Amino acid sequence: MGLGVFIHRSDSIYDDSPAEQYQFPSQYLGRVEACVGDWIIYYEPRKVTETRGYFAIAKVSRVIPDPSVPGMYVALIEAGSYLDFANPVPFSGASGPIEQGVLNEQGRISGRAQSAVRPISPHDFNKIVELGFEEKTPLLPRLDDDVPSSGFEEEQQTPFRIEQQRDRISITVSRVLRDRVFRRVVLRAYDARCAITGLKLINGSGRAEVAAAHIRPVEANGPDIVSNGIALSGTAHWMFDRGLISLSDDLEILISRQTNDPEGVRSLINKSGHARPPRRPSDRPHPHFLKWHREHCFKQ
Repeated sequence: MGLGVFIHRSDSIYDDSPAEQYQFPSQYLGRVEACVGDWIIYYEPRKVTETRGYFAIAKVSRVIPDPSVPGMYVALIEAGSYLDFANPVPFSGASGPIEQGVLNEQGRISGRAQSAVRPISPHDFNKIVELGFEEKTPLLPRLDDDVPSSGFEEEQQTPFRIEQQRDRISITVSRVLRDRVFRRVVLRAYDARCAITGLKLINGSGRAEVAAAHIRPVEANGPDIVSNGIALSGTAHWMFDRGLISLSDDLEILISRQTNDPEGVRSLINKSGHARPPRRPSDRPHPHFLKWHREHCFKQ
């Protein structure tokens, strides 16, 4: 096993779904197989417009030949392991590349930086992950002011931990932390605005009213990836989770025929009849997850 960096472009020609699989040619087979059972960091090249740099972690479960493309392989990602960074990490910092392993003996960036799959040292891996999950601002979900403190708030502050054990990296990612990070990346993608109603409500403390909703729930093996998320206000979230509304692949808002007040629902949604998309096309709800919601949750 070994740690690695996988390059992924938002406009990739490969059949990639970062939370589920990574397609690659045979020339990288050995490097990818070395990562089986261990963690990798996804990196978006600097050539990509508005690049995210290092933007997520995931764990490689196994590697199989691509059943549909001869000569290609697929790295399958362990279910539930993918997690976007709360703060995307740029390739270079004030003192040069964050990933020191891409430098040659002369201290210059080598051809290794161009490799779609490359190993990464535990030191570089730790540094990138720590920066990716550094909590510059609170990641707590919205709490009602009238709810008495129970000590749960402190539990939610549990940091992302990286521990060196027997020369291996052990990563602890709690469900609480995943919810906090997922909320941040989804609200950032939607500018803290409800995709269904278009409302952007911020309280006096600067906290957004909207929640980060999973399209395919975690309980149904839905990943914590921004394309499986959507920013929804309270009422819209309630309706979405109960299948009273859903979305077509082009984000048209679908209203269930079982809704007891369809006119009231129509008065709440965007006048365009479509959900507001994120700014980045790659952050849009993926048709794969929208299809699941329509088939398993939406009440026709």
